Amino acid sequence: MKICSSWCTKSASTKLLCIMIPFILISIYFAFGNSKNSSFSTSTWFFSSGKNISGDGGGERPELVAVAVNGVADREEAILEDYSFLNSSNSFSPLTAEADQESQEEFQENQKPVITQKNETFNISLVKPHELPSLNETHALPIEPKIKKKFTNLEKLEVKLGKARAAIKEAATSGNQTDDSDYVPSGPMYWNAKAFHRSYLEMEKEFKVFVYEEGEQPIFHNGPCKSIYAMEGNFIYQMETSKFRTRDPEKAHVFFLPISVTSIVHFIYDRNSREHWNPMKQTVTDYINLVSGKYPYWNRSLGADHFMLACHDWGPEISKAVPELFKNSIRALCNANTSEGFKPSKDVSFPEILLPGGTMNGLIGGPSPSRRTILAFFAGGLHGPIRPILLEHWENKDDDIQVHRYLPKGVSYYGMLRNSKFCLCPSGYEVASPRMVEALYTGCVPVLLKDHYVPPFSDVLNWKSFSVEVPVERIPDLKKILAGISTRQYIRLQRRGKQVRRHFEVNMNTQRYDVFHMILHSVWLRRLNMRLHGLEYL
Repeated sequence: MKICSSWCTKSASTKLLCIMIPFILISIYFAFGNSKNSSFSTSTWFFSSGKNISGDGGGERPELVAVAVNGVADREEAILEDYSFLNSSNSFSPLTAEADQESQEEFQENQKPVITQKNETFNISLVKPHELPSLNETHALPIEPKIKKKFTNLEKLEVKLGKARAAIKEAATSGNQTDDSDYVPSGPMYWNAKAFHRSYLEMEKEFKVFVYEEGEQPIFHNGPCKSIYAMEGNFIYQMETSKFRTRDPEKAHVFFLPISVTSIVHFIYDRNSREHWNPMKQTVTDYINLVSGKYPYWNRSLGADHFMLACHDWGPEISKAVPELFKNSIRALCNANTSEGFKPSKDVSFPEILLPGGTMNGLIGGPSPSRRTILAFFAGGLHGPIRPILLEHWENKDDDIQVHRYLPKGVSYYGMLRNSKFCLCPSGYEVASPRMVEALYTGCVPVLLKDHYVPPFSDVLNWKSFSVEVPVERIPDLKKILAGISTRQYIRLQRRGKQVRRHFEVNMNTQRYDVFHMILHSVWLRRLNMRLHGLEYL
C-alpha cells in the first residue's frame, strides 16, 4: 500500500521517466551486447522454431539451422537450394547452370571461412558474408562472357564429314532407304546398297574438289579420250567442268593433281635412253614442288588429301617419283596391282575402258542368254604370264571355249562378245584390261583370270555376284567350271551385270552413278576414312 501511495503522489513526468529508462536499457543491451556474440547479424539465415540455447547475457535466442558441418561446400549447397526455392516462387529471374558454376567458383576463391566448434554445434564465421538477394528485388549474378573458339575452315569441313559418316552408318544399320527418282541401288551386287546410296547422296551434297590450275598442256590438263587409256582424258575434262569443282581451296575436301601419265609417256619417254624413268619422274616431282611451294595444302597433309589418276600401266611406278605421293596420296589407278604397292584402303581401282570412237555408241547391248551359242570367248595377244597358260590349254582346241590369238579374217570381235555367255578376261603384262567392261557392255558375264588384282569399285560392288573368278592354277578346268554353272545361276549373273553396267558407262555429259561419279565416289570414301593430323575432333 505504501508503494502504491508513493507512486500515486509522483508527478506525471517522473512517472514517464521511470517507464522509459528500462526500455532504453533493454535497447542498449540488444544493440551492443548481442552484436559481439552473433555471427549472423547482417546475413539472412533460416531459423528453427524448436530448441533454444542460452546466450552469454543469460537471455534466449533462436537456434541456427546446422547447414555447415562439412564447411563451405555444404553452406554453398544450402544457398543454392535457397536460390532454387526462391526461383520456384518466381520472386526473381532464374539462374542458369553456367551462372551457378561461376558463382560457386567465385565464392570459393573470395570467401575464407573459419569453422569453430563449441559443444558439438558448428557455426560459420565469414570475413565477407554472402548475402542473398531480397525477395522483393530482381537480381542476376554477373556472368563473365566466354570467348568462343574460332574454328578453321578445315575443322568445319571435318565436322561436316563427321556428320556424313554418321548418316552413312545409320543407313547401313537401319531399314530405311532414301527415295531417289533416278536410281535406288539394291540387290546382292552391292556389299551394302543402303550405305552406298546414303554415301552417294552425301557426296552429291557435300563433296568439293579443288583442281590445281598450274601446269601446261599437253602434259597437264589433258589426256587421251579414244585409246584404252581414254579414262585419263575423260576424267580430267569432266573434273574440270564438274559441279564438284570449287575455285576456293579453303572449301575443298580433296585436291586433284591434273597429271596425265599417258601424256608423260607419249611426250617425254625416250626408249633409247637407259635412264628413261628419270625425266618422266622428274616431271611429276617438279609439279609437286610447284604446287607445294605456292599453296599450303600439300605440306599441311603431306599429300594425304590429294589424288592423282592414271590409267597407263606405268602409273604406279611414276607415282614413286615423290614418296608422299606414293605412300600418302589417293592414287586412282586402272593398274590396281597389290604386288606393285596398290593399297585398297587408300587407293582407288577404276576400269580401263576402250572407246574406239571416243563414245559408247554401238558398244552397248546384246542378245538374250538363250541366243548365245558360245560358252566362253577370248581373243588377244600373247603377253604377260597368264595368257600363255590360257592359250596353251584352249587355243583352237574346243568349240565351246573359243580362245584365239588372232581372230579369223571377217569375224567381228564385238559380234563374238555378243554371242558368248562368258567372256574371259586374263591379265597381260599388267592386271588392267578393258575386257571386263566390254563384257558388261555386251551382256556377257566376265570371267576374271588375274592375280593380285583389285576389281574396280570393289569397295561398293560385290563382283562375285555378277562375274566369275577363276584362279590361274585352275585354267585347265575352265570348261568344267563354266559348264557347271546352272542356267538359272547364269541368268542371275547376266541380269545383275546389266544392272551394274550403268556404273561403267562413259557419258560426255556426266550422269548420276556413271563411271565418272563412281570414281569420284571412291575418292570420297577414302576422304571420309581419313583424319588429318593436327586437328581437334570434338
